Amino acid sequence: MKNLRTKIDQWLEKLDKDWEGMPVKRQHLVIRYFFAAYVLLTGVVIFNVCRDTAAARNSMAVDHIENPARSGKQRPAPLQDSLKPILKQ
Repeated sequence: MKNLRTKIDQWLEKLDKDWEGMPVKRQHLVIRYFFAAYVLLTGVVIFNVCRDTAAARNSMAVDHIENPARSGKQRPAPLQDSLKPILKQ
């Protein structure tokens, strides 16, 4: 686990050094590309959500709830509580 963490730390340090070594104009250009990709991806997701919700039929079938205990051959539980009531003295 420590080996993996060291490799990731080394990779991040190398990435940071490469970023700092890049000219400022190039950094701005890369940031603009990432932002444009983010905006495009967000637009696609919002479009798909709107399209899916507009095409969906928002209807739900409402039926009576079936009691699963009665479908088997088990006897139904007694209707009364099996505990004796506690009376104040």
